[in-house]
Amino acid sequence: MLTDRKKWFIKGLRDGIPIMLGYFAVSIALGISARNAGMTAPQATLASALIMASAGQYIGFTLIAAGASYLEVMVMEAIANARYLLMSCALSQKLDPALPLRHRLLMGLWITDEIFGVSVSVEGRLNPYYIYGMAAVATPGWALGTLTGVVLGNVLPVRVVSALSVGLFGMFLSIFVPPARKNRVIAALVAVSFAASYAFNAVSWFDGISSGLKIIILTVVISLGAALLFPVGEEDGHGA
Repeated sequence: MLTDRKKWFIKGLRDGIPIMLGYFAVSIALGISARNAGMTAPQATLASALIMASAGQYIGFTLIAAGASYLEVMVMEAIANARYLLMSCALSQKLDPALPLRHRLLMGLWITDEIFGVSVSVEGRLNPYYIYGMAAVATPGWALGTLTGVVLGNVLPVRVVSALSVGLFGMFLSIFVPPARKNRVIAALVAVSFAASYAFNAVSWFDGISSGLKIIILTVVISLGAALLFPVGEEDGHGA
């Protein structure tokens, strides 16, 4: 049993190295965003070590910078990270039914888009030590990248930091531009999101609404509208 655990852990370490390198590069921009939100290097590094979610952390840092309330941050984080519930449900089908709860909880802590994508492709039963191995290298890469971003934000000139901050927006562009080019519905929803966000900030009627609440309203309304008007069928979901 111990030999089997070691084998899976080492395999996870090996498969997690590319994830770690990607995480380090991306999280530098996230660290700069955390620094702009007024967070210290230890605070931002701890946040990345515990959360490890690019969209969730970026939204959290944005809400912190906007002075949002704890409730607004909690609601928005729940919305932004809801996809991990679906990923966890999918991976649970690959686990041994007798796997103890402590392993299931630990695995859930380290389910990210990339770790899920690699883990779900494993043939047969998924050993929890495989995910532990990936997390052992991916988490430090994410946290150290964030730390590097905060340090760079503290030592580099303001103009350079502002330029580097664009990197995070580039990351999000790389997420939605490819599917938007293939799907007109997604492209239209992106355009509607941009227009609605601009309207919320430009129209004086919404001045009494906090930035955090604006983000929550736009996310829920546009997502709900898209789900009702353009539902994804079972065939489409399998082809994605």
